[in-house]
This record gives sequence, C-alpha cells and structure tokens, in this order.
Amino acid sequence: MSTTSRRTAVQALLWGSYCALSVAMLNSYMPMTSGLVAIMVLVAAGLWAGTETLRWMALRGAWLDGSLGRLALRMLAWPVVFAVAIQAGTFAITRVLVVLHAVTLPPPDPRMGWGTAMGYVANTSFMLWLWLGAWGAVQYLARWRQGEVDKWQGEAERRALELEVMRGQVNPHFIFNALNNLRALILEDPEKARDAVTRLSNTLRHTLYHGARERAPLGEEIAIVRDYVALEQLHLEDRLRVTWQVADGAEAALVPPMVLQLLVENAIKHGVSRVPGGGEVTIDIGRQGADRLVVVVGNPGRWGAEAAGTVVGIAAGAGTAHADGPAGAREGGIGMAHLRERLARAGGTGAACRVSEGEGRVTVTLEMAWMTGDGAGPAAGWPGTGSGAGSVPGGGPGSTAAASALAPAPAVSVGAASKVAAA
Repeated sequence: MSTTSRRTAVQALLWGSYCALSVAMLNSYMPMTSGLVAIMVLVAAGLWAGTETLRWMALRGAWLDGSLGRLALRMLAWPVVFAVAIQAGTFAITRVLVVLHAVTLPPPDPRMGWGTAMGYVANTSFMLWLWLGAWGAVQYLARWRQGEVDKWQGEAERRALELEVMRGQVNPHFIFNALNNLRALILEDPEKARDAVTRLSNTLRHTLYHGARERAPLGEEIAIVRDYVALEQLHLEDRLRVTWQVADGAEAALVPPMVLQLLVENAIKHGVSRVPGGGEVTIDIGRQGADRLVVVVGNPGRWGAEAAGTVVGIAAGAGTAHADGPAGAREGGIGMAHLRERLARAGGTGAACRVSEGEGRVTVTLEMAWMTGDGAGPAAGWPGTGSGAGSVPGGGPGSTAAASALAPAPAVSVGAASKVAAA
C-alpha cells in the first residue's frame, strides 16, 4: 500500500469515526433528523478536506523548517480560519438542502445565536489543532529517525572511506625501495631477505586490515613501526638511526591506529632522508600526569621551510603552515588530516598535538587520554617517565631521556595536527 493510500485510509477512519460519534451523542439528548445527520457528515468532510489542505500548506511552505515562533503562530491561526470556513460552508449547504426539502431540521431554538455559532467554530478549531499537532509530532519524529539513520549511514560510509584512504596512504616509494632491497638481499643474504619479507608483509597487513579500528594496543603499533623502520634502514643504511624510549607498561595503552607509524614515516621521509648525512629519529613514549599518554617523535630538519629543496621535518612536508611559521607552507596532507580526525575522535578528552623546533630539530608531541582495554583511566603501578623509563634499542646508537623529550612545547590544538607534514 502506498503512502497516499495509507493516509487516505487513516483519514477516512478518523473522520468517519468522528461523524459516527457525533451523531450518537446528538441522538442521546435530542430527536435525530436527516438535517442533523447531514450537518455532521458535512462537518466531518470539511475536517477531512481542511486537514489535507493544512498538510499541503505546511509541506509547501516548509513550516517545520522555520522558527518555532512562526510555526506556533501558523498552527494556532490557520485552524481557526479553516474552522470558520467549514462552519460557514456547512451552514450554507444545509440551508440549500432545507430549501430544496432534501433534509429536515428540528424546530429552531430561540436561545441559539452567535454564541452557539462561536462554540461550533471553537469545537472545529480544537479538532483541527489536535490533528495538526499530532501530524507535526509525527513529522518531527520521522525527521529525527531519518536523521539517526543518515548519521549512522554517514558514519559507516566515513569509516569505509577512511579505510580506503588509509589503503591509499601506503607509500609507493617505500614499497618500491623495499622490493629493490629485497631483490639485492636474496642473493647476498637470504636469511635477512626472508626477515625483510616478513616485516613488509606485517606492515602492509596492518595498514590494510587493522587501521580502521577505533583504537589499538600501543604494543601492536610499536611492533609495526619497528618493522617499518627496519625496512627503511635497508634503504637508508647508516643514514637512519632510531632511538626508542618506551616506559614500562606503555604497550598496554590504547591509541588511535597508525598515528605512531604516521609520525615516524614523516620523520624519515621529510627529515632524515632529506639530510645528506642522515640523522637520528627519537621516539619517546611515556606517561605525563595521572591520566595522559604522551608520544614524542623528533627528527632533524626545521618547521615550515619556505624555499624549495630546504630540509624540512615532520611538521613541514606538505602540511598547513604553523601559526608562527612562514606563509609559504602549503595546505594539504591527507595523512595529517586523518591524524587530526583520529585524535579528535579516539584520542580521548583533551587530545592535542604540539610542535616545537630548536637546534636543527623538529619535535612533535601527541597527548592523549591514557586508556586500556577495560576503559580509560590510569593503570595501577605505572612507573614514572623519568630516568626509570626503559630504553629500547631501535636500530641506532644513542639515547634520549624521556623526561627531557616530554618537555613543554608551544601548544597547538588538535585541529592543528594537519600542520604536521603529510604522509
């Protein structure tokens, strides 16, 4: 059954019942005549026609899209206008039927006058108000439900698009270099070649299948970044040195997927690889305060380089210019826009990205709420992030204290995460 057919059936049932009930009530206290039945039928038909017209006017005039005050005025005034029209039309048609002797009416009651007529108008207005209010409530409910459906459909489509974007974020140059290195290693060092194949497989699998989760254990993210770093070291060799500083127990924290890999990839791509002699990437992960997880990635380079060919770091590649940086930095960076969105949605309360530059290095600090598998909140027995933080080798000499790496940096809001270089 179509929507129009259903509406017609409901209207027929509603106003048919109203007519039958009115006739029964009249018959309970006065003699019933054909004229009274005709009046009730005409009023019910008028109410049907009036409500259909009001509905058409509301939809055509977009009443529900305007202000509440304007909507209330329309819903109060128009039913009164229609009620007067219905009663006037009923009176006129009844008089014609009486003159034609088609119906008969009871003897007139001298007490009936304008007061009685206004009572009829008020009764009809009340029925129209009830109908219009119920119709408006149904429309608002339908809009709300459709809005919820659209919201969840949009969320599903956004997640699917996000996954496709992440799949497209796999750096073709990285794969090309990895395959070329594998080709050379197959003859020189088969064992190392097998290890590289495993690492490449892990990296691609994580990118393609695990990045669409809301949050992932930091331990998994660290393992994937280690595989990625090992593959990059096959290409850059001694030019790439990586120092890890990971506090005990940090692997249990939940973070937005791929944020760590994104920062490290940019540190290598826009920092180390553009320095003739290479450089060191520092990765420091620890806890700050009672409920904050802090990830700090540093690399050689400088922030917001303006001239072509100038060495830039994590924060510059193709990202938006820093508030204090040169105006020549370009807008863009799908990867950093993705990072910004991930932090806002899954980084927890107060998630932020801070960028600092000094002594030829760029440092990006991500702050997120400390969360574990059983929800947000600090874990029992978490050690400090000072000298007690464990140092984890990452493929290069040297170390950086976590406490110094977590030093305050110029604040940049979550929305400024797009200022970091694009992957």
